[in-house]
Amino acid sequence: MSTTSESGAYNYDLHCHSTVSDGTLPPAALVQRAQEKGVEVLALTDHDEVAGVAEATVAAQEAGIQLLAGVEVSVSWSKQTIHVVGLNVDPNNPELLAGLEKLREYRHWRGEEIGRKLEKVGIEGAYAGALEHRKGDLLTRTHYGRLLLERGLANDMQGVFKKYLLRGKPGYVAGKWATLEAAVGWIKAAGGVAVVAHPARYDMTRTKLRRLLHEFIELGGVGLEVVSSSHNTNEIHTMAQHAVDLGLAASRGSDFHDPAYRWIELGRLPALPKKCEPIWTHWE
Repeated sequence: MSTTSESGAYNYDLHCHSTVSDGTLPPAALVQRAQEKGVEVLALTDHDEVAGVAEATVAAQEAGIQLLAGVEVSVSWSKQTIHVVGLNVDPNNPELLAGLEKLREYRHWRGEEIGRKLEKVGIEGAYAGALEHRKGDLLTRTHYGRLLLERGLANDMQGVFKKYLLRGKPGYVAGKWATLEAAVGWIKAAGGVAVVAHPARYDMTRTKLRRLLHEFIELGGVGLEVVSSSHNTNEIHTMAQHAVDLGLAASRGSDFHDPAYRWIELGRLPALPKKCEPIWTHWE
C-alpha cells in the first residue's frame, strides 16, 4: 500500500478531525501525529467548524508540513445526509462562518434530542454522559457512540450505530442540514474547492449517485473523495471511474478521528488511481 500520491511527490491526507468536532486529538497533536505518519500535506476538516485551523496552522509550521484549512459540511439531499468537504478555504470568510454557525445551532438541539430519545428507552443520563465525551464545543453522534460503548451496550462503534443511532433506531434524529446549493456556495465564497466526501458510504444506487454528482457539478462542485479509509479496493476503482466520466478531480483522505481506531490512520492510504486528476492541481 502506497503512502504517497501517484506522482510520488507528496503524501496528501485531505480529510481528518480534531477535538474541535468529534476527533480525540487536539489540532496541534493531530498535526504532530500526521507528521510522524509521513503526511506532508494535511487538511483539517472538522464537522461544520473551522475553529481548529489557527492552532493546526501554527503546529504545521513547527512540524514542517503544509496545512490546508478545510471543513466537512453536513448536507441534507434527497432525504439523506451527505458530507461535502471544503478544501483550501478561508477560515475567516463571513459567508462560510455564518452558514456553519447555523449548522452548529441545529447540532446543539439535535444533541439534546438524541439524549431525550435514548432516555426514553432506559439509557439514563445519556445527554450528560455524551457531553463528558466531548472535548470541544460540538456534540455529535460519535460522542453518544463512545458513551454507549463505555456502558457496554455494543461491541464496537458500528454496532452502536446500528443498534441505537441509525434510521429507525431509538436514538435516531433526522438531519436537517444545509442544502447542497448552500454548502457548495459557502465553500466557493471562501475561495475553496468542494468535494463529495466518502461517496461509497452512502449506499446509493449508481443512478442516485450520478444524480447527486451531476447536481453537485452544476452548483460548482469540483471533487470526489475517491480514496478513503471507508472505501475498499473495488469502491476506489468505481469512484475513480465516476470521477473520470464526469470530469471531477479526485481527493484522498483518511477521515481520521482517533488513534484507537488503528484501521483508520493518517496518511496510510492507497495512491490515487493513475487515471484520476488529483484535487490538489486546483490550488498548486
